[in-house]
Amino acid sequence: MMNTLFLPELREMLAEDRTDELREFCTALHPARTAEFMEGLDDEETWRVLQHAQPTLQAEVFQYFPVDRQVELIATQDEKQIAVLVTQLPADDAVDLLRKVPEDRVDAILALVPAPDRRDIRRLQTFAEGTAGAMMTTEVACLAETLTVRQALDELSRQAERLETIYYIYVVDTTNHLRGVVSGRLLISAIGRPETTLADLMKTDVVSVKVHDDQEQVAQKVAFYNIMAIPVVDDANHMMGIITHDDVIDVVREEAAEDVQRIVAVKPLSDSYLRTPVLLLSWKRGFWLLILFFAALSTAFALRMYQSWLDTYAWLVLFIPLIISSGGNSGSQSSTLIISALVTKDVELSDWGLIVRREIIMGLILGGIMGAMGFLCALILAPTPFTALIIPITILCVVLCGTCLGSILPLIFKRMGLDPAMMSNQFVAGLSDLLGILIYVNVALLFLS
Repeated sequence: MMNTLFLPELREMLAEDRTDELREFCTALHPARTAEFMEGLDDEETWRVLQHAQPTLQAEVFQYFPVDRQVELIATQDEKQIAVLVTQLPADDAVDLLRKVPEDRVDAILALVPAPDRRDIRRLQTFAEGTAGAMMTTEVACLAETLTVRQALDELSRQAERLETIYYIYVVDTTNHLRGVVSGRLLISAIGRPETTLADLMKTDVVSVKVHDDQEQVAQKVAFYNIMAIPVVDDANHMMGIITHDDVIDVVREEAAEDVQRIVAVKPLSDSYLRTPVLLLSWKRGFWLLILFFAALSTAFALRMYQSWLDTYAWLVLFIPLIISSGGNSGSQSSTLIISALVTKDVELSDWGLIVRREIIMGLILGGIMGAMGFLCALILAPTPFTALIIPITILCVVLCGTCLGSILPLIFKRMGLDPAMMSNQFVAGLSDLLGILIYVNVALLFLS
């Protein structure tokens, strides 16, 4: 939400060129708050305010702007000033941002970036988006295994300004192979033994990821081992960089948003909702809606097959919404739970037997409860108590069918190597509706014949 509290004052300071006050505004608040109060400014005003901050602080404030705002500033402001800003950004963040900027503009900016930073950015650009290589930062504390504690601390003090984090110090040999890791806390606690080498302090069972691993696998590893950063290595175990917890949080948010969109039958959006063109949004939503439309149409055809029979027993028509919603809702619940469990690794494909058994039991319990309530309603509308039994028996069967479908279909998708979240709730509900009608009519025929 835009915070307009300081907008009049900021514009007044800019109009009167009150340099000291603008500098104080940039430095007095946390960078996140500074960025929040600047949201109502146009691009030119925003850039003028940022010029009153030191380059490092300028980059910190810039990173708290919405991504679309960052792209606008990168695309419209002076290339020399943008190059200074890009130099201050972590290499991985710079790459993520530059991917959204036209290529000719990127080339012009990078030509003005110092050679070492340009090499880092160009190297990270070679990795496919969504891989560990594209996420990692090369600003990592790497020290030789032969260094003593005293030498390591001296070296860290020299490197500290350019490092993104020093939660962990990664120990490498002369050929840059990852040999071990020493936590910052362990290194500090070893000050009393200044001649101890890092080789004696380090843990050799290092949790790492390969440079081409998928970002979702990276997030799962970081969560499983509960670590603040994870090293990235190539196939020969050369140290390439690290991925920090803030980047992992971004991945988790992105993957969660995609899964939610798939579950509700929307193809994942590559941009924010408001920045996605209406025609593209229509396609991403309409693709699955058309599939669901034909699934619902099959339900209508199923009803038409029994139209004359339903005309004879009109009271049964009153319960059709109850029947199909019972199956669809129970199926949607099951599919959501199983998809979530698959994503969080609570269950594996090998657990399919246990999952199906649990969902059968759940279907019987829920179907029994809902069937009992349906029977009480049916007693009012059905001609006899015997024919009223059609409703509870159908509900029990339909709910059982829904829970089984909702649990089995995501497992089938997973087994096929597809994202189980593609098995949307609406798709499960559509199948449950069709089966619900067929079950309902056949149970009724059995009783009424």
